[in-house]
Amino acid sequence: MCLGVPMEVKTIENDVAMCEIDGVKREASLMMLDGVEVGDFVLIHAGFAIEKLDPGEAEETLKALRAALDAGLSVE
Repeated sequence: MCLGVPMEVKTIENDVAMCEIDGVKREASLMMLDGVEVGDFVLIHAGFAIEKLDPGEAEETLKALRAALDAGLSVE
């Protein structure tokens, strides 16, 4: 199963974003998206930002992922 994780863009340098969620930081390429700015939420998969999300949609997805983890369900 593939899993994309919503993350907030903290910095951008040369089409590479430093993204963060719950204290976890990851670099992600922005080569597949246009118009991403610091503060935006993006869906990260395999080192790439693959979709820009509105903040409400990102929070709902994160809420579901956190609930699955809290319940001890595997997200692998």
